[in-house]
Amino acid sequence: MPLLVVGVSVLLLLFLMTRLKLNGFAALLLVAVGVALVRGIPVAHIPDVLSEGIGGQIGDTMLTIGLGAMVGRVMGDSGAAQRIAGALLAAFGPRWVQVAMVVTAMLIGVTMFYEVAFVIIVPVAFTLVRVTGAKLLWVGLPMSIALSTMHSFLPPHPGPTAVAATFHASVGHTLFYGLFIAVPIGALVALAWPRLPFVKLMNPAVPKGLVGEREFGDEEMPGLSWSLFVALFPVVLIAGAAVTDMATSGASPVLNFVAFIGAAPIALLLTLSLAAWAFGPRIGRTMAEVGASCTSAAQAMAMILLVIGAGGAFKNVLVEGGISDYIKDATDDWSVSPLFLAWLIAVILRVALGSATVAVVAASGVVLPLLAGSGIHPETMVLAVSCGSIAFSHVNDPGFWLFKEYFNLTVVEALKVRTTYTTVLAVLGLGGVLALERTLDVLNL
Repeated sequence: MPLLVVGVSVLLLLFLMTRLKLNGFAALLLVAVGVALVRGIPVAHIPDVLSEGIGGQIGDTMLTIGLGAMVGRVMGDSGAAQRIAGALLAAFGPRWVQVAMVVTAMLIGVTMFYEVAFVIIVPVAFTLVRVTGAKLLWVGLPMSIALSTMHSFLPPHPGPTAVAATFHASVGHTLFYGLFIAVPIGALVALAWPRLPFVKLMNPAVPKGLVGEREFGDEEMPGLSWSLFVALFPVVLIAGAAVTDMATSGASPVLNFVAFIGAAPIALLLTLSLAAWAFGPRIGRTMAEVGASCTSAAQAMAMILLVIGAGGAFKNVLVEGGISDYIKDATDDWSVSPLFLAWLIAVILRVALGSATVAVVAASGVVLPLLAGSGIHPETMVLAVSCGSIAFSHVNDPGFWLFKEYFNLTVVEALKVRTTYTTVLAVLGLGGVLALERTLDVLNL
């Protein structure tokens, strides 16, 4: 049974990493090869499947995460991250630092991918931890939860946008309705999770190499305006491209240029160039010092990228092994509410395959025939699928490894924290979608 293979592979991976202390990169590849053999993928084809999975995952994330880490380290080593952290503390106060992180993450995360926004904001979270003496998860976890919610629930993120196209739903209406679900649910979970007893028992240290450990005097730090300008520069470029894409159609040299500079790797490359000057020669630091910051960030990111790439290989083996096709066939004859079925299929695919985007695309194809004649708004169907795709993030999700490595957690600790919060977000999201559909029916919208 394909789902049994998934379950056994996850348990084997946990055993290799927690009991045998095997490196995550090697453990993921070993388990991926084992699953490929069990699922009947030809032996000669297995290396290609692994390479495609690693290449696809690294291709999507290496530029984004690598450039984002360099920007964050340059800002940290120049004092810019500390300047922004100080401004947040002054505006919200130490008592409300979590609210500050949630507000920041939601504003940035509406249009930016989880990984992009994460690597941009996390240096500020690390600096707040150092300045306030608070625990890393107390400050960083609300940020991650808020970003996860925005990324998984709302267009213009890739999963919800793809599903909206499948269901012929309005992207604008989906975003508008989704905000009424994502903002309160994301904020509630983000503020509640760090207060849970099992989370409070964890006290990981900030990973070495991702942020400078120096504490700057006020006169040594760049000004707040420049610090914010550089931090928000990629947000403006990426958000501007997303809004332009939704508001316009057709092609022109201007629109092509906006799309080009709004692509996450290009936006971050431009930001790194700006940061190198603004926090280098402009304030008296040499380019050699800026280069050293970039090199330090790259060295710290090497193992993180390897583990994320291996996660992509594991995911690709599951896809090539026919897991998604099996789930589609098994759910064809289920007679339940289309909204619940859409959500549940997305959950099952997410658990089995790891990729939220693969889960929502596959689930939308399964439930599309149910939409016609059901009377359900296509926008709520999009949100149902999107909510389901965030559930049960675990070891076959590359985002799980990003979260684990940046917050310096063990595999078991990451499962306790991230798997639980993503599942609760999915369940609360389903409740919000059902309530939204009922409200739209009552209002005849």
